Amino acid sequence: MQNPKIKIKSTEILSDNWYTLKKVTFSIEKKDGNKEIQSREAYDRGNGAVILLYNTIQKTIILTRQFRLPTYINGNDDGMLIEACAGLLDNDHPEECIKRETEEETGYKISEVQKIFEAYMSPGSVTEILHFFIAEYSNEMKVANGGGLEEEGENIEVLELSFEEALRLIDKGGIKDAKTIMLIQYLRLKNIL
Repeated sequence: MQNPKIKIKSTEILSDNWYTLKKVTFSIEKKDGNKEIQSREAYDRGNGAVILLYNTIQKTIILTRQFRLPTYINGNDDGMLIEACAGLLDNDHPEECIKRETEEETGYKISEVQKIFEAYMSPGSVTEILHFFIAEYSNEMKVANGGGLEEEGENIEVLELSFEEALRLIDKGGIKDAKTIMLIQYLRLKNIL
């Protein structure tokens, strides 16, 4: 249901190179009843899914490491970021997307996933909703090396870390990716590992 206090006046596409950057002008009714015209930019990259693979016997998780330009230009000296496996939905169902991405990026073929929640990751400027999943893995599920798709320019390193090491990396700033921190903390809060 649309909010009756907000009316979109105009939408202008500023860029559609990689994803779509729009400038939206709208009127909004404030708490005091007065209306105000505002303009904001919103980056639309589509919705995505993310998963954290965990092994309860080994007390390990599977993460990835890859170059992320935005972090590089904002102070990450080598641009490499440790993250949970993730990808854009590309019009797929979130569960199907994350199973495909898991095999492409990590080399693990999973059949059962558990959706735990959805979240807007940067709601001040990005439209994306991220679907969060967890799944248990075993060594027998490893069917390939992973690393992502070459045609998508992916160059992903697969990491298997102890859960305790992952927690230490968060504390020391070695893991700075919000979705990954959220998933690791979820496992911790739910006493899964």
